[in-house]
Formats: sequence, C-alpha cells, structure tokens
Amino acid sequence: MALTHRENYLRNARREGPEWMPFAVSISGATWNQLRGELEDVCERHPTIFPGFQKGQRDFENLEFHPVYTAHQRFADNWGCVWECAIDGIEGVVVEHPLADWDALETWRPPDPMTQGDRGPVDWPAQLEGVRKAKEAGGLTQGGLPHGYLFMRLYYLRGFENLMLDFATEDPRLQRLIDILVEQNAVIVDQWLTAGVDVMEFAEDLGTQTASCIGPKFFARWMTPAYSTLMQPAKASHALVALHSDGYIMDIMDELLVAGVDIINPQDLCNGIDDLAREVKGRACIRLDIDRQSIVPFGTRSEIRGLIEEEVRKLGSPEGGLEMIAGIYPPTPAENVDALCEALGEFRTYWWDGRGGV
Repeated sequence: MALTHRENYLRNARREGPEWMPFAVSISGATWNQLRGELEDVCERHPTIFPGFQKGQRDFENLEFHPVYTAHQRFADNWGCVWECAIDGIEGVVVEHPLADWDALETWRPPDPMTQGDRGPVDWPAQLEGVRKAKEAGGLTQGGLPHGYLFMRLYYLRGFENLMLDFATEDPRLQRLIDILVEQNAVIVDQWLTAGVDVMEFAEDLGTQTASCIGPKFFARWMTPAYSTLMQPAKASHALVALHSDGYIMDIMDELLVAGVDIINPQDLCNGIDDLAREVKGRACIRLDIDRQSIVPFGTRSEIRGLIEEEVRKLGSPEGGLEMIAGIYPPTPAENVDALCEALGEFRTYWWDGRGGV
C-alpha cells in the first residue's frame, strides 16, 4: 500500500526508507509578474508539482503585492523597522533601524507574539484550527517562526555594521536584546508545539556568497545557545526541526546540527554538492535549495537535468534524507522552469524504481 504524503515525508526526513523524494517549486511574485501566461502553461503541464492549478487564477493586469514586496513603497513593520524594495514581488530590505542607537532600547518594546506577527495581526485560534483540520485529514503539519527571527532580526533592529561591532566588542546590551528575541520567539514555538505539529520551521539567512555572516567562534558564542533554547523544546516534543538559510553555511554547519537541526535547507552550488555530501549527508536530512543564480536561470534544458541528476545521485539514498525545493526568480525563463519541473519529476523515484540500484 502506497505511503501517504505525510508518511513519506516523515520517513524521508528520518531516513527510514520513503517511496519517493519530496520536492516543491516556489514561484516568486516577481516571476509571475514577468512570465504571466507562459508560466501558467508550465504549471498546467506539471500537476504533480502544482496540484489543482488552473489558468486565470491571477489577474495579471491588477497584481497587488504586500507593501514590503511593492517597489518604492516604504513599510513599517511591528518591530519598528522600515522596509523598502526595488522590484515588485521581491522582498525589500530594512532602511531604518529602530535600535541603531542603543539608547533606544530603554523605551523600545517588541510586538506581543500572541496578537501581533512581524507585519500584521496574528490569529492564533485560526492558525491552530488549521493544524487540527490538517491532522484530522492525515496531512503533514508544520509550524514556524517568521523568516529572520533571530540573527536577521538583530541586524534589522541594529543595522548590519552596528551588529558586527556588537559581536566583536561583546557589548552587554547585545545579549539583552538576544534574550528578548528568544523569549518572544519561544512563545510562538510553544503555540505550535502545543498544537502537535510534525515539523517546526526555523528560517533565516546566515551566509554570504562565500562565508557565513559571522564565523564559527562568534556563532558558537552568541547564536548557538539561542538556537538551542528555541529548538530543544521541539526535539522534546518529537517534532522535526527544520532550518533554512541562504548563503554559505558550511563553516557553521556543525553548530547548527549541535543546536538541534534535523532538516537543513542549504543552497546547493553556493555550499558545494560534494561538500554537502561529505559533511552533511547521513547526519541530517538535506532539503536542498536548488540553484537560482546560474544553471536554472541561464542554463540549457540538458544542464538543468544534469544538475538534478548529480544532486540526487550524490545526496540521495534508498534510506531517504534528501528533499528538494526550488525558488524561481527573474530572469528565469518559462522554458527553464519547465525543464526544472520535468527533471524533478524524472528523478523523484530514482532511488526506489531500480535506477538507483534498489
């Protein structure tokens, strides 16, 4: 009897022998704005990836984006950070930092996590009812913290250069701010764990193109204890801990795994396929973030297929432990999105249909 989506996902994450490799394709608002009807045709051709998709779901002449995704429109979030973006459909950056001056910490207050999210109100009863209904239907349940919940939140509040100096000088107010953020995030974690979610998602970007934003020594000093405080309750509740990070994170990978990460979501070419195979495979489930800088946006159909095949061969196994996610951003053409979807479908069962030696 075939496994359900939930059963397969959990067996893959725990490396207990799934029947297929989980994968997903996430299309940015900017790409929808760019490709429009061409992209609708691609989605219709791949119903396994885009179940229930129908053309005409979006009114391309009247696309609206959240203010933080709307070009040249400033937006103040519930933390007091002011955002601005340059391209419709791609998240902006913080341009005004409420704690750029440490003196402001004395009067500044974070949002109440029981009533306010990062960018608007939060309805916990509705969120938890969604978990209950998903459980009732036998679906996979996930909860999570907002993207940029800790390290990124620190530089949203302080400014990046200020934060780097805080780490280097060990300013005592930095630990005070970290403690405030951990306490605030712990409330959110507790809500999801009380609902009994299968997976707790922790997402922020810790790397640059060639190195982590802070080195292993500083990460161990400031971040690992905070990460562990937030992740260990999930471990105790038997929820899987998933962490996303853009950028190069191989130099802090050990710290992330020590903190409690079960599913790690690194970018592929940035971190190196061979390095991920050597350093991470078998230690955690790899939710591989497929290239969005070179091969997928600019490569040929053959090159895209070759990338997916290489990654499945090197990072997958009959036991599982590999899932894939692809974020699609401009200037990726519709032809390349189609090639990616086709390759993911082709290698979805590679380790279980005889091609992988099983």
